[in-house]
Amino acid sequence: MPSLRQLQYLVAIEDTLHFGRAADSVHVTQPTLSQQIKELELRLGSKLVERGRPVRLTPIGRDIAARARNVLRDISEIRLIAERSKDGMAGTIRFGVSPTIGPYLMPFVVVRLHKDYPQLKLYVREGLPSDQFAELRNGTLDMMLAPLPVTGSELHIEPLFQERLHLIGAPDHALFGKKTLEYSDFTGEPVLSLDRRHPLHLQAYQICEKMNADIQRDYEGTSLDSLRQMAGSGLGMAILPELYLRSETGGEGMVKRFDIKGWSEKRSIAAIWREGTAFADTYAAIAEVVATEAREILA
Repeated sequence: MPSLRQLQYLVAIEDTLHFGRAADSVHVTQPTLSQQIKELELRLGSKLVERGRPVRLTPIGRDIAARARNVLRDISEIRLIAERSKDGMAGTIRFGVSPTIGPYLMPFVVVRLHKDYPQLKLYVREGLPSDQFAELRNGTLDMMLAPLPVTGSELHIEPLFQERLHLIGAPDHALFGKKTLEYSDFTGEPVLSLDRRHPLHLQAYQICEKMNADIQRDYEGTSLDSLRQMAGSGLGMAILPELYLRSETGGEGMVKRFDIKGWSEKRSIAAIWREGTAFADTYAAIAEVVATEAREILA
C-alpha cells in the first residue's frame, strides 16, 4: 500500500507541475521526492507522472491524486478532531474571505471571536472566491466567506446578511446637480469595475445593463480602493458596497453617492464549509458571529 507521504508527494507534483517546487512545498529534497514517486509507481504498477517540462500526471496519476487529496484531507480532519475534542471551541481555523469583504468586516469579527472563544485562532486568507472554493473542497481551507450565488452539492451554504451597493462618482459630476435621478439618467455613463474574476464585477455588469450604462473594460480596478480613487478622479463611476464605504480605509472623502429613485441594489454574503464536516457546529458558531457583527455595522 502507498504511504501517506507518497500520496502527499504526488499531490504536490500535481499542484506545482515541477519536482523542485513540489519538494520545497513538502519540505524534502528533490531526490527524496523523486525516489518516493518512483517507489509509488512500482508499488501500484502504473506510471503516474510524465517527466517533462512541465511535469504532468498521467490520467491514472490524476485519478489517484484526486483520491489522495480526500485521504489527506480526512487524515488532517482526524488530527483536528483529536485536538479540538480537548478544548471545544479551540484550535486554528483556516478561513478564506473575499478581498471585497474581509478588510471591512473581519477586524470586528476577530475581536468578538477572541473575546467569546479565546482558544480559537483564525488563519485568515484573502483570495478570489473562485480560487478559494477549490481550496475549500481539497481541505486547504476549513470555511470561507463569499458573495452569493454559490453552488455545490458538497458544500454547506449559510446565508448571513445582505449588504447595500451604491453607485458613486466624483463630487463635481454634473448629475449631482439634478434634483431627481432615475436609472435612465445614467444611459451611456462610464462605470468602473473590478476584473472579471470578482463576483462584484458580474453584479456591476448586471446593474449597468439595467441603467444602460457603459461598463469600462479598459480600466478594471484591482481593489475597491483603486475603484474609489479612479472614480474620484473623474475617470468614471463605480459600484461599491456599504461596508467599504463605512470603513476607515474606504469612506467617501473623494466620492459621493448618487441618490437614485428606486435604487435597491444589494449583494448577499454567505459562510461556506464542506457538507458533513465534523466541525460544522464550530463553523456555524463563527458564522453567527460574522452575521451579528455585520448586522450591527449595517444597522
